Amino acid sequence: MSDFDINSLNEEQKNALYQTEGVVLVTAGAGSGKTRLLTHRICYLLEQGVSPYNILAITFTNKATNEMKQRISSMANAPIWISTFHSMCVRILRQEIDYIEGYDRNFTIIAENDREKIIKDLLKKYDCEEDEKTKVEKHIDNIKNSGADIEDYFAEIRKYDKSREIKVYQKICYDYQDFLVKNNSLDFDDLLNKTLFLFRNFKDVLKKYADRFQYILVDEFQDTNLVQYKLVKMLASVHKNLFVVGDEDQCIYSWRGANFENIFNLKKDFEDVKIFKLERNYRSTKNILNMANNVIANNRDRLKKVLWTDKENGAPPVVFSAFDERDEAMFVARTIEDMLCEGYSYNDFAVLMRVNALSRSIEEGLLSYKIPYSLCGGFKFYDRAEIKTVLAYLNLFVNPKDEISLFKIINFPKRGIGEVAIAKLQEEAGEQTVLKYLLSDKFKFSKYFSKLDKFVETIKDLDSKKDQIPLVDFVVEVIKKFGIENAYAGKDEESVNKIENLASLIAGVEEYSQDNEDASLQDYLAEVMLKSDSDNIQENGSVSVATIHAVKGLEFKVVFVIGLEEGIFPLARACDSSSELEEERRLMYVAITRAEEKIFLIHTAKRFMYGKNNYQKESRFLKELGLVDKTKAKVSDKVEEDDFESNFSVGDIVFHGRFGTGKIVSISDD
Repeated sequence: MSDFDINSLNEEQKNALYQTEGVVLVTAGAGSGKTRLLTHRICYLLEQGVSPYNILAITFTNKATNEMKQRISSMANAPIWISTFHSMCVRILRQEIDYIEGYDRNFTIIAENDREKIIKDLLKKYDCEEDEKTKVEKHIDNIKNSGADIEDYFAEIRKYDKSREIKVYQKICYDYQDFLVKNNSLDFDDLLNKTLFLFRNFKDVLKKYADRFQYILVDEFQDTNLVQYKLVKMLASVHKNLFVVGDEDQCIYSWRGANFENIFNLKKDFEDVKIFKLERNYRSTKNILNMANNVIANNRDRLKKVLWTDKENGAPPVVFSAFDERDEAMFVARTIEDMLCEGYSYNDFAVLMRVNALSRSIEEGLLSYKIPYSLCGGFKFYDRAEIKTVLAYLNLFVNPKDEISLFKIINFPKRGIGEVAIAKLQEEAGEQTVLKYLLSDKFKFSKYFSKLDKFVETIKDLDSKKDQIPLVDFVVEVIKKFGIENAYAGKDEESVNKIENLASLIAGVEEYSQDNEDASLQDYLAEVMLKSDSDNIQENGSVSVATIHAVKGLEFKVVFVIGLEEGIFPLARACDSSSELEEERRLMYVAITRAEEKIFLIHTAKRFMYGKNNYQKESRFLKELGLVDKTKAKVSDKVEEDDFESNFSVGDIVFHGRFGTGKIVSISDD
């Protein structure tokens, strides 16, 4: 255990570390070294003689999982089960899902866009408007995030809403779930729900895992939803040695079911919970922490803690009052350009926003200065058409019931099989799946046999090789033998990019195989489906442009927070709800605590949104930070006239460094 040094921990961390037995709650402020504490605790348990087999560590992102695995491997060469909630559930379901009627271990995890298509098709079936999709999705999410039964959920709703729509939505929810079962498929929420179902209904399954995991550690506990909380509670039911780290001040995912009250529920559901606070921050300067403490102190639903640091005061925060979004973008770009001369690198910078609709002007500003940037949460690699095509082909070799994947690729490359032909094939297949029908002797008498004969023979040929050749070789064979590579061949830029993306996919499979020696095709596909937006951020030399949600857990030397205006940050809808306003404030706290050295807070006087120019009021958070009228830079201090003169028109409100605010009454050519 070469890097394991308890003396490197501070007193707060040591106190938590030594409390190995019972239920421990660590409220860890931003940048307080919680990952270090978690990894050292695992090593301490190993040093005390605990078997690696009996330890479970649960994180919230693949990035956090990989970081923890790397740190553990440098301290102790032990195979600890470290994974996200969803990855943990995939692993359990691969072993136990046979208990659930209609499923087998070769299940597929469907992508979000496939989920949307299924729901859209069901809306058409029941003659619903397409704009009702959001309502249906909300009901499905509510059911799955709470672990409720569909019938019970809608019975509660019908007590106050007996409309026809509710009856239809209930049918859609049933049909959606039936469709997944028929295709041996799970959506992301099912991974959690089906595991909870197994634990509730098959006591031997729960006993197997609850007996095994004598010590359970959970990171980012404030982000757990009700189902995740129940899973942790059940897994810890035998040994009751549970160590959770969380920060209610950083709970920013209530819209997807996260409930920071699970921190308080822990004290109700377990006896004698030991609580430790980590308040020393290792990331940010005093000036940055003072702002963070000031803003979050306005929230009531929290366990009081005050972040502190041994670092110097650092640079004072800068509040920039921009004229409009173009001026805002020019300020960001110019400031980055200037700071590069001070020795900063592109990936030291992050431009953060409450909503991604603000990114356009920032992107244009960075492009005008030829500053490379990456848009976190933008168009993901695995969402590209050519990549989705390959993944759909690969899914067929894992889950033959997956008709979602089959119908994506049955006519790519073109084989003369349109929607009418697909419907006919479904009719011919009857009760069996279409793929099973295609592989049967009966299909030889179909009029579509000549069009799909080669396709079917290729499936049979490659299926026989699947377990005989290395994973990367199998993927290459799929790309070549199904004609995917030839279908994208061409000399135009788009074709070249698609071929390069296929090559990048193959390289990724090779890398995955090297990192996971015994990994199967099934394992690889699950890994791909569980990747999150933030997994690939900061991988190259570029400025990160992102929503605040996308960068939680990350840190940057310099942070710009844009759009600090009422109605944008905080959102307009949050201002009428104390709980929603507190979540907006937590987002502000998270944004500030991403910064290590410098922070710039920007608001505009005017912003083009919703098809018109709107005059903006600066965010209340600036006042709560204690920064209004302090360290404020005016437009004329930073931006030259020719940067924005073409934007002025009669009637516009403007700032002037010496004369303050005024309205343009006329414009002269001079």
